[in-house]
Amino acid sequence: KANYFSKFSKTPVICKVVGRKVLDGVGQPTLEVEIYCTVKNYEKRICSTVMSSHSQIPENALPETTEADEKERKDCVNTAVEWVNESLNVMLRDLKPTDQCKVDKMLGEYFTKKVEEKKEVQKQEEEEEAEATLALTSCTPSATALPGKKKAAKPGKKVSVAERTIPPAEPVESVLCGSLAIGGTSLAVAKAGATISRIPLYLHIALLKCNQDSPKEISLPLPMVTLLNCEKISPAKLKLVKEVVLIPPVQLSLKQGIERVLDIQKEMMRLLEPPDKMVHLVFLLLEESSALKRISHLGCLITGCDNLEQPLLLMQTACNNIGLELGTDMYLAINCAAHELMDYVKGKYEILTGTFKSPDEMVDIYVELINKFPFIIGLIDPLRKEDRQQWNNICCALGSKCYLIAEDAATYISKLKLDQNITIPTCSGVVLKYINQTTVSDLIELTGLLDGQRHITILGSPDGESSDDSLVDLAVGLGARFIKLGGLSRGERVTKYNRLLAIEEEL
Repeated sequence: KANYFSKFSKTPVICKVVGRKVLDGVGQPTLEVEIYCTVKNYEKRICSTVMSSHSQIPENALPETTEADEKERKDCVNTAVEWVNESLNVMLRDLKPTDQCKVDKMLGEYFTKKVEEKKEVQKQEEEEEAEATLALTSCTPSATALPGKKKAAKPGKKVSVAERTIPPAEPVESVLCGSLAIGGTSLAVAKAGATISRIPLYLHIALLKCNQDSPKEISLPLPMVTLLNCEKISPAKLKLVKEVVLIPPVQLSLKQGIERVLDIQKEMMRLLEPPDKMVHLVFLLLEESSALKRISHLGCLITGCDNLEQPLLLMQTACNNIGLELGTDMYLAINCAAHELMDYVKGKYEILTGTFKSPDEMVDIYVELINKFPFIIGLIDPLRKEDRQQWNNICCALGSKCYLIAEDAATYISKLKLDQNITIPTCSGVVLKYINQTTVSDLIELTGLLDGQRHITILGSPDGESSDDSLVDLAVGLGARFIKLGGLSRGERVTKYNRLLAIEEEL
């Protein structure tokens, strides 16, 4: 009887949205959003989601840059908590959590309003600054004339020539303080919608993408598992490789693929271990932090290399030792993170300590690399996004041999919806990250756009990953080709691999 009458009860609606500050997997502050609904006249906590944090600061940044970034992050999280608990809590009250489009539209409008407010404040500040400068210059006219003359007399020739040869770096995409609130709330509402509908989140997302038609088939994305994080600091010379990533062959089940990766990882640890235990002890005493450095925040092994071939030959040896062949039993991708290598004074990439190459020379290096090691089927960020001509060249040369993937080079992907003129470089696919003001509807729209352009979609973990596993459901529901989650260590990353395995079992 109870079940019969429950069919006639009112659809649950959102009654409260709660935001709080929590810590992510690397101990940085981030945002948690909880959704409460009125279910059969009672207030009930339905679900919560924790956002991952993403830093645009490269690993080798100066300490003061990192400090400024951390301070900004704290401010962003505090503002996001305020937005959720005040404005968004009131705004979303009485909405159905299953009405994702309506929720995301409201969140988008709220965000646009905040952006406009920020612009107004900035404009006012600039005007006040201009007035103050004008008042100052009118008092001391002669003081400003002298430095002007000096500057004109001494143009820095070397720098200007280098700058002319390479396009300057595009400005870093500005992140509005508090924008985490938009992404966090959108994802929390999607989770609540799935819970209320009594279906898994991946199916809820797939239905939203197919406009509520049942998806023809749900396929799992292939995992891109980071095995090595190559340190870019001395005494190691190699700077060109940031991550060595394993991709299991498509014919294996996910479970078999991950087991195979774990076997390779175990063998790799054995190869990287100093042979003599006594030597190892001395090694630890000399460098206390080395034990901590063994596992990166990406959840993988850390090592330094002296040349480009070293990590690849190391991978080959590890695979051969356990009877696997690269190119048939396992494939590789390399994350070059080229944007971290550019020396803007020389106008070249520093690929090894003291060895610099122009963007054109970089294309030749990659062509040679893929010809020599055909088991590399993916290059991630081989160039900066500004080197569009070289992206075209590398795609012509290698497009049929391996995936050329834009991760940092696709920073502006979130703006594609707003401005079709901002193009991503010519590439095979892009890594999308669920960060800042991205909403679930944005992701659905963007993946649809990429599918239409024949680009492959990869859902990727940001560097400050949280223990929330929703990213996996998003990747499955959106039909992403790959999912890039980092290594098979650290709880916040392993949680996601476990979720992926659970979905494989369900399907």
